[in-house]
Amino acid sequence: MGSVQYDIANVAKILKGDLNSGTASFPITHLLFDSRKPVPVHGALFFALEGDQQNGHAYLKSMHEKGVRAFVVSQNISSKELPDAHIIKVPNTLKALQDLAAYHRQQFKLPVIAITGSNGKTTVKEWLFQLLKDEAQMIRNPKSYNSQIGVPLSIWPMDAVHELGIFEAGISMPGEMDRLERIIKPDIGIFTNIGFAHSESFSSDQHKAYEKVKLFQGVKALVYCRDHIEVQKAIENAGLDTRTELVHWSRKQDAFLRIKGQLHEGDGIRISAIHQGKEISIWLPFADKASIENALHCWATLLHLGHSNEMIASKMRELSRVAMRLETLDGTAGCTLINDAYNSDLGSLEIALDHLDHIEHHGKRTVILSDLLQSGIDSDRLYEQVAGLLDQRKVDRLIGIGPEISVLKEIFSLDTKTFPDTESFLASVSAGTFDHETILIKGARKFGFERITARLQQQAHETVLEIDLSALQHNFNFYRSKLEPKVRIMVMVKAFGYGSGGVEIAKLLEYNNVDYLGVAYVDEGVQLRNDGIRTPIMVMNPEMASYETLLRFDLEPEIYSTRTLEHFIHASEAIGKGPFKLHLKIDTGMHRLGLKEEDIPEALALLRSAPHVSVASVFSHLAASEDPQHDAFTQEQIDLFSKCCDQIKNGVDVPFIQHIVNSSGISRFPQAHFNMVRLGIGLYGIGSNDEETAQLQPTSSLSTKISQIKVVSPGTSIGYGRAFQSDTEKRIAILPIGYADGLSRILGNGGGKVLINGERAPFVGNICMDMCMVDVNEIECNEGDQALIFGNGLSISELAKDLGTIPYEVLTSISRRVKRVYVQE
Repeated sequence: MGSVQYDIANVAKILKGDLNSGTASFPITHLLFDSRKPVPVHGALFFALEGDQQNGHAYLKSMHEKGVRAFVVSQNISSKELPDAHIIKVPNTLKALQDLAAYHRQQFKLPVIAITGSNGKTTVKEWLFQLLKDEAQMIRNPKSYNSQIGVPLSIWPMDAVHELGIFEAGISMPGEMDRLERIIKPDIGIFTNIGFAHSESFSSDQHKAYEKVKLFQGVKALVYCRDHIEVQKAIENAGLDTRTELVHWSRKQDAFLRIKGQLHEGDGIRISAIHQGKEISIWLPFADKASIENALHCWATLLHLGHSNEMIASKMRELSRVAMRLETLDGTAGCTLINDAYNSDLGSLEIALDHLDHIEHHGKRTVILSDLLQSGIDSDRLYEQVAGLLDQRKVDRLIGIGPEISVLKEIFSLDTKTFPDTESFLASVSAGTFDHETILIKGARKFGFERITARLQQQAHETVLEIDLSALQHNFNFYRSKLEPKVRIMVMVKAFGYGSGGVEIAKLLEYNNVDYLGVAYVDEGVQLRNDGIRTPIMVMNPEMASYETLLRFDLEPEIYSTRTLEHFIHASEAIGKGPFKLHLKIDTGMHRLGLKEEDIPEALALLRSAPHVSVASVFSHLAASEDPQHDAFTQEQIDLFSKCCDQIKNGVDVPFIQHIVNSSGISRFPQAHFNMVRLGIGLYGIGSNDEETAQLQPTSSLSTKISQIKVVSPGTSIGYGRAFQSDTEKRIAILPIGYADGLSRILGNGGGKVLINGERAPFVGNICMDMCMVDVNEIECNEGDQALIFGNGLSISELAKDLGTIPYEVLTSISRRVKRVYVQE
């Protein structure tokens, strides 16, 4: 680690742990905790973290097989299990990771800014970096690595070259901030605000603010908005107002930075203020409320640090929006694009490569990379590390753009081509440059890589379904946390992944070690296999004519009658190998597909006659698991299912999985988890009730952009059939989305609404095939502004209610022609 060197014996001493290898030397340079990622073999120390969903001790062997030879554990691990390994045993591995990071932080005296709050942490951190990057060598969290694990990993690269640290810290429950404060040890604090995030773990906003302010117990100065009452109270209750310099800003009262007014000017907004008795101002290239608040925190911070307002105002004009999430887009020539075109540093490159690992569709991997800026590392060493990362992730081709990476081209062992600037690269792109590959586009903002994304992206109309993979993972972990360790989980990715894209969702789930995937038809399973999915797949509605294809692609069918069982046995005999797995469906009261109780003896006789087939699972469907008024019926189904399983156990020799509960059943009927559950709509943020939905994260948002705004006169009709006639002069917006995109005609003529700039705009006239019209008479908006069909602020449940249907139908109705964009924090 640059100026501070660590050896395994030294680390054991810091952690007060027991080391199995005596004084044997082994240098430590990398800290690991995630067994799914490619690892640097030399200098890697793996922490076997224990959580609600995973236990790192279960992956020690696989990490050892990858070449890792240093481990921190909390369980008794024999040296025979991990030969030639250095093993440190501690009481708590997470605390050990945090202790090591805290010790490392103490070795450096550079000033550190720490940021917390419910919203805006990452934007404030990244904007401070943009504003100060020419003033100091900085270290900061990559992306939003602000958790109990993320903060220690962010601190670890701190080195003597760094002159300023900027770290964000987030918590989800009481007690966590004390641990982060011990690691970061900030000199200056920024408290952004208090909002709804993680509210379920705190008794009130005041309680949440009290916990967050613990990050600042040792700071010399604290930046915040004095108008946020809960923040002000928390500061006073912690006694910070008596021992800390308060660098506050306010619109309502006297403050370090007193905001006097703001005025729309061009495409942005000018804000005037009083500071130290003088009137000063800045111009921002944004006008939304959140961006203004984030910028004011930055303004106050830079004034406190002693920068002139002339310098601040000049830099503020150049602020760019922070790309909070990685986008996955369809590219031309059958390619998949991962768009991270706005920043380029070593930490964020590693995160982007992680994303490449579990979203990739194609065998060939290409990275388009600009010079890395503001690293604080000498160029040769920096690009050697980049080359190591690309080799670990098995990247096939590198396209380097920039003078520095061009000079150091020989460092890279993979297929490498370099260009001095973005213009030179774009001039070289032809029809055959890219073909059916996954392309990560990763560049510092000054290189303008958004032009590369625009060139390589498959063009589509402006209606977009955005799928948040981080939210999907959160929801998956929420349900997995409700299961006992030995209970498996099957996730349904049928119907094009509930409209969200089956392959992309399957990739994410496979990365998170899901036990089974469920699809409706054989062709869905075949597509997943063709795209590299190796997880076991159950096909719920296989046609008997497709059994041969099913077997050839290692898919496992639902068998719901003795007739389908006979056909499967005959089809599998023709293949001539085995055993072939199947899943017996029992009808316990849904009265859809399934064997009845009286059919079981005949099914068992058929199974006994066919040793080449094997029962992988027995399952059933609950008819009304989400509805408390039908709980007695649901319990009857569970009891009958258990009885049928016992009967089948007596008739087959091989143990099988049992599963009956769906998303609602996971939460409401824990006694019926058996040894597997099936997760469906819950993965997409729809819980069994409002309370559960509040703990989930919405995963999808459907939006478009205003094509045209026009004013119609009184008495004017709008749309087909003249179904709507305006009784007053009315301002309407035309949106490029219609029933061919999945927007139901039921929503027309006031049946539904969209969200534009935070306001609800009702539909007017009939929904057309490719377009619709909305009333924006009372809404300030312009052509090109976003119109949200559902998402944050207008839930899919509200849309489903307008339609008189359920969220399932809304999601699965979205047309394939609507562009899917996958994003990840």
